[in-house]
Order: sequence, then C-alpha cells, then structure tokens
Amino acid sequence: MSTTNAASVSQNKSFSTVFLIELWERFGFYGMQVLIVYFMIQQLGFADDRANLVWGACAALIYVSPAIGGWIGDKVLGTRRTMLTGAFVLALGYACMSLPTINTWFLFSALGVIVVGNGLFKSNAGNLVRKIFEGDDSKIDSAFTIYYMAVNVGAAASQLFTPWVKNYVNDVYGHGYGWHAAFAVCCFGLLLGLTNYLVMRHTMRHIGSEPDRHPADPRKIALVALGGLAAVAVSAAILQYENLARAFVLLAGLAVLVIFWILIGRGDRRERAGLIAALILVVQTVFFFVFYQQMSSSLALFALRNVDWNFAIFGTHLWTWSPGQFQALNPLWIMVLSPPLAWLYTKAGQHGRDLHIAAKFALGFVFVAVGFFTYSSAAWLAVDGKVTSWIMVWGYGFSSLGELLVSGLGLAMIARYVPARMSGFMMGAYFVSSGVSQYLGGLVANIASVPKGVTEPTRTLPIYTDLFFELGVTGVICTLIAFAVLPWMKRLGRIHAGEA
Repeated sequence: MSTTNAASVSQNKSFSTVFLIELWERFGFYGMQVLIVYFMIQQLGFADDRANLVWGACAALIYVSPAIGGWIGDKVLGTRRTMLTGAFVLALGYACMSLPTINTWFLFSALGVIVVGNGLFKSNAGNLVRKIFEGDDSKIDSAFTIYYMAVNVGAAASQLFTPWVKNYVNDVYGHGYGWHAAFAVCCFGLLLGLTNYLVMRHTMRHIGSEPDRHPADPRKIALVALGGLAAVAVSAAILQYENLARAFVLLAGLAVLVIFWILIGRGDRRERAGLIAALILVVQTVFFFVFYQQMSSSLALFALRNVDWNFAIFGTHLWTWSPGQFQALNPLWIMVLSPPLAWLYTKAGQHGRDLHIAAKFALGFVFVAVGFFTYSSAAWLAVDGKVTSWIMVWGYGFSSLGELLVSGLGLAMIARYVPARMSGFMMGAYFVSSGVSQYLGGLVANIASVPKGVTEPTRTLPIYTDLFFELGVTGVICTLIAFAVLPWMKRLGRIHAGEA
C-alpha cells in the first residue's frame, strides 16, 4: 500500500471512516435487538423462557462468528474487504426480517444471515482501528473508548427510533406491519453506512492486512460465500433446537480455552505474559456480559411489566416512552460518559498516572453491582407493582459506566497484549468468549421468567427484583476477585513490556 497515500491521510480521518460505518452498523443491530424479544413474545407467542434462550443463543452466535471473520480478514479476503462484505450481508439480513411473515424458520434463517454478516464485520472493523493507532497504548485506549461511543451513538438513535416506527405503523396500518417496518429501518441504516464508506474510502486505502494489498481471488470469494450459506443453515438449526444451542456454546467456550493454551505454550516469555493477562481479562469479560445480556432480556421485560413509562419531575409530566426505548438509556449514558473518560485516559497517560487496565476492569464491576442494586430497589419503591422510570435512568447510568470500564476496553486489551500477527484472530476469540457469556446471560434471565397468564405487576415485581439483587451481590464478588488478581496482572504487564 502506498506510503505516499499513508502520509497524506491523517490518523483521525482514517479513524472517522471506520467510526462512521461502525455507527451505522450498530444502528442496524441495536434497532433489531431492542425489538426481537418483544417480537418473539408478543407476535410469535413464545414464552419468556424460550424467547430469552433463543435470543441468548443468537447473541452467542453473533459474538462467536467474528472469530472466523477475523481469520478471513487476516488471511483470506483482507481486513478492509471482509468488513465491507459483512456490512452488505447484514443489510441483507435485516431486509429479510422486514418481509411480513411470522414463520419461525424464516425468522431464524434471517437471524442466521445477520450472524454471518456480523462475523465478517465485527472483528475486522476493530482490527482496522488497531492498525490505525498501532504502537501507541494511550492513544489506543482513547481511540477504542471513542470507537465504543460510535457503537452507542448508533444504538441510541435506533433504540429510540425503531420502537416508535413499530408503534406508529402498527397503529396506522395494523396487521403487525410495524415490526417489519422497524426491521426495514435497520437495513436502511446499513445502506447509509456503506454509502458513507464509499465516499470516504480514500482514507482507508493504506490500512488493512496483507490480502488487502492484492486483487480479490474469485475462488476464495466463492469458498467464503459457500461457507456463509452453510453457517446460515447451522445458525437457524441452533436457534430452533435448545440442546443443539447448549452443545454449541459449550464447544465454543472450550475452543477458546484450547486456543489460549496452545498460543501461550508456543509464545516466548513476553508473549506468554501478555496472553495470560489477556486470558484473565477475557474471563472477567465473560462475567461482565452475563450482566450485560440482562438489558435485552430480564430488564427489557421488567420495563414492559413493572416500570411506569411516564417521565415526570415533581408531578409535572415530561414525556412517555415505550418499554423498548428504555434500552436506549445504555447508549445515551455511554455517549455522555465516553468523552470525559477518554480525555482522562489520555491526560493520565501523558503524566504517567494511567490506571492499569485490570484496575479499570475491577472498578467496572463496582459500578455494575451498584447498577443492579439500584434496579432491585424497585422492591421497596414501587407503587402497585410499578416503579418510577427514573430507577431505570440511574440503574443504566451506573451499569453503563461499568460497561465502559470493562467492555469498552476489551478490544483495547487485545490490541495491547496480543502480538500483531494474531490480533485479528484473537479479537475473534474475545468475541467468542463474549458470545458464550451472552447465552449464559439468557439462562440467568430465565430465573426471572414470568409464568404464562401472570400479568399483575404486584406478582411479577418480586420475580425481577430478587434476580437483580442477586446479580448485585454477584457483582460485588466479581469486584473482590478482580482486585485480588490485580498485583499478578501488574507483574504480567511488566514482563510483557520487557521490564521484568
């Protein structure tokens, strides 16, 4: 790739290009996520436990697939080319969901297309950010924090907009068309992202992996396409059959551990230290995503059944949300908190006072625990089984700060500790571990499954608040463990840096 072109394009311009396509990709994904559990329960007639597990399995597949997509980007099609292919496939998946049918197999097949598209897109987009800022740890932390904000700008816009589209079209046209109109909006977001990338593509010509330097091989493209079709079929089967989903998640988790074991055994002393540190943080991330999965499962259903959707201050009504829109609180808080946090990282790094990344993870669990204790306070503050919407605002605020300190730095952790030659694949392995925990999060959410026929808020409230309190206690335990391993993490960091 031309060094002249590289010199003429600033890092910020290249970063902006990836930032914007990530924003629109997340617009599509979270616009779908905010509705999918409600769609399965209200439109397809699924029980709570089946909807939670189907979405948990789908989330696991969505997070597992980047492991393969990262390898395709590194070795087969090229990082940049694979990311763009993934964006196109995602648009196709949302287009399928926009078709007015409630056939279960068709839905699962459409979700399978989304799994494949996400696998091709996700790890490669993150890997491009790493390549842009390679070699500067403080800038990498800051860049990935802002990059994480892109995720949440797209998420906030779609999570506020797609529930409104669904309600408006259902009210005006009926027949459940609103659900499919909302999914069509997700497709439109991906098409906008691709259009924007085409306009700015000159800023990325010098960024990519080795295959990006050469013309695309038609045979490799055909093999990837055939593999993608097979993956769609397998994904649909996994979503349909619960035992198959459990076996898949178990195998995926074991695969990550085996991969780490092999790579640690093959590395030199510095590489081993970095990979062990990465493994410890990956395990912590697994626990974090169990909490995170509650936003689209137990917390989403809590908002449907036990939250007053009206926002008011001192008795004055401000506005009313639909239950799905409460999930937008997470990205809204991320947008508020990301810039000052990125600024703090940069300033602290300039003065040599930056917190160790393991300490940031430990602090993240503190705020996650506080968030779930806030949700559980509904047990004492509810009136006739309904709690004020402000409980959700503050609960999401604490949880989102914890998310920034854990998940927001997950990709930065891979960029920091993993050798460049395996970064794309290891980013994929990171997503695999996250996917395993998404399914576990679905199992946890089922602790608060409401039996069919139970609709009274006073009866559903304790089911949810008991779970939230238990999750708060679990968050405290995770915090204590994270702080206990902090000295070991610092020593591994020194060895990795060649200082010990």
